[in-house]
Amino acid sequence: MRYFKKLVGTKCYLSPVNLDDAETYTAWLNDLEVTRTLDAAGHSFSLSGERRQLEKLVDDHVYGIVDLETDALVGNVGLTGIDQLHRTCSIGVFIGNKAYWGQGYGPEAMRLLLGYTFDYLNMHSVRLSLFDFNARGLAAYRNIGFKEAGRWREALFREGRFHDVIMMDLLEEEFRDDNGAPRA
Repeated sequence: MRYFKKLVGTKCYLSPVNLDDAETYTAWLNDLEVTRTLDAAGHSFSLSGERRQLEKLVDDHVYGIVDLETDALVGNVGLTGIDQLHRTCSIGVFIGNKAYWGQGYGPEAMRLLLGYTFDYLNMHSVRLSLFDFNARGLAAYRNIGFKEAGRWREALFREGRFHDVIMMDLLEEEFRDDNGAPRA
């Protein structure tokens, strides 16, 4: 079996990172259309470098996003900067397979991981950052419940102009409805 169903949704499931996917990730991360809204756009990625990176991520909370029907790798979602003392961490997501863009895989993967983050890792606050030109991401994060926590004004120079970096966060109680279930 190539992937393992750690967290299962209606469209996708999250599986621990598979080292055999290094070539797929390398192709995605070198595609500027895929990485335009990520920090990765300013870097080049080699296959050997991506293999080393995936080896580091295997034991972390970084997961492949896999289509539930086809078992096709769609992208990844993961946690960084886990602070057990203060119960905070950062989350990030990207959909590398362009055939799956705009179909709700990113938000579903985020909700799956956020539920796990609050229920099993006992986090209280999850943060992320994005660039001001990422309107689709901003709308999705707001829909999940993230709130804007601040801006780092003109902190990114991309495609000939300056852009703000938007910082957002989500508290556990903002993720849940009155019955304690994740908000839809």
